[in-house]
Amino acid sequence: MAHMRSAASTARRVDVALGARSYPIHIGPGVLPEAGTLLRETLASSRVVIVTNPVVSAHWLAPLQDSLRAAGVAAEALIVPDGETHKSMSTLEHVLTRLLELHAERSTPVVALGGGVVGDLAGFAAAIYQRGVPFVQVPTTLLAQVDSSVGGKTAINHPLGKNMIGAFHQPLAVLADTRCLDTLPDRELAAGMAEVIKYGAIMDASFFAWLETNIDALMARDADAMTHAIAQSCALKAQVVARDERETGDRALLNFGHTFGHAIETGVGLGEWLHGEAVSAGMVMAAELSLRRGELSREDVARLRALLARARLPVDAPALGRARYRELMLRDKKVVAGSIRFILLKGLGRAYVAADVADRDLDAVLT
Repeated sequence: MAHMRSAASTARRVDVALGARSYPIHIGPGVLPEAGTLLRETLASSRVVIVTNPVVSAHWLAPLQDSLRAAGVAAEALIVPDGETHKSMSTLEHVLTRLLELHAERSTPVVALGGGVVGDLAGFAAAIYQRGVPFVQVPTTLLAQVDSSVGGKTAINHPLGKNMIGAFHQPLAVLADTRCLDTLPDRELAAGMAEVIKYGAIMDASFFAWLETNIDALMARDADAMTHAIAQSCALKAQVVARDERETGDRALLNFGHTFGHAIETGVGLGEWLHGEAVSAGMVMAAELSLRRGELSREDVARLRALLARARLPVDAPALGRARYRELMLRDKKVVAGSIRFILLKGLGRAYVAADVADRDLDAVLT
């Protein structure tokens, strides 16, 4: 079971309980400059390779390298281009080539410093380089801190579908410094808030209500509110990952809004809508589908829409057309025997997997 506890400082720690592969998530302001201290006992090597991008490296590479060096760990940097379109086979090959050129060994950890793209890409490279090398996540976006850095999912995109080529590869640790969010553009902050809201919607009605009360403070980047929201999101995700590491059951619930969302992302062109923006509109579609099936009240749909709107997120999906939506959703990883499985709600905080969605209900939502 995952549990949360406070450290002596304002930092919080959440543990992901996976037996021999268990690891800590350190959350709070000033975690990144403490990386060397926090990782010293975890790293079995005196060198690491940091994978990052030009935008993130300008702000956070030097403090991370300085902290590691102070702990006696040499840290070489490998810069990859910024953006979802670079979560690709060609960028992966570039990362693997650089690891070989740097003579990275099987004990040399790969450290992902950046958002979800960097984390997914570096994590997948770590999973397959020399059949798997150690891996540390240092997420710098809200989306990565609450979602993609936790749980060991790594992947690259394929022109025919998002995250279709990847591996499960758990990190040694996750260091989520809330100060990294100070340099995050407003649009990226909002996109990350979609995943925070998702945790309340699928698992924790009281957390959803807390978000309704505190969303303005969160959007204003209040440090205490942000640390609590991230720690609670990670604790909820850690519970699910501990029960279902490889998404054979419960973990599919974390994909609430994602079946529609991935279709939106691919349909409008990768990178046009941010992941969190697409998930936001996708969650509203899933809620409306739940309403049509008589399982969710109109009031709960309205609460979800209102909270997402206050987080400056889109609540109306683009008009791709029913046929195009269906075509894209049939490429989803949750398709079983040609049937799309949807994550729907029986109330705020109560998600379930539905494999029996009637065509007329789905068509009504897609229209």
